[in-house]
Amino acid sequence: MLHQADSLEWMTVAKLNEYLTVAEAAAYLGCCPDTLRRYDRANKLPARRHPLTAYRIYLRSELDEFLRKVADGDKKAAVRAKRGAKVSKTRARKRKG
Repeated sequence: MLHQADSLEWMTVAKLNEYLTVAEAAAYLGCCPDTLRRYDRANKLPARRHPLTAYRIYLRSELDEFLRKVADGDKKAAVRAKRGAKVSKTRARKRKG
């Protein structure tokens, strides 16, 4: 584990402005803070830790990248859902017949 002095090297006071707290990040993403905590535990959206308080913080650019990935994933999920609905209807017909 990094000592506080070591961890301060990568995060100066000026850079702290680029980070959001859990509540701020949740508002930015439009979700609940608990959702972000679950994403962090599941490693879907890992948080960094504040060097002095060890609270979760999120870099705004990483949140933007996450939103882009989700948007791309939604398009793919919509296509899969359409295909899945067709498959489900076919399976339902086979079960009846």
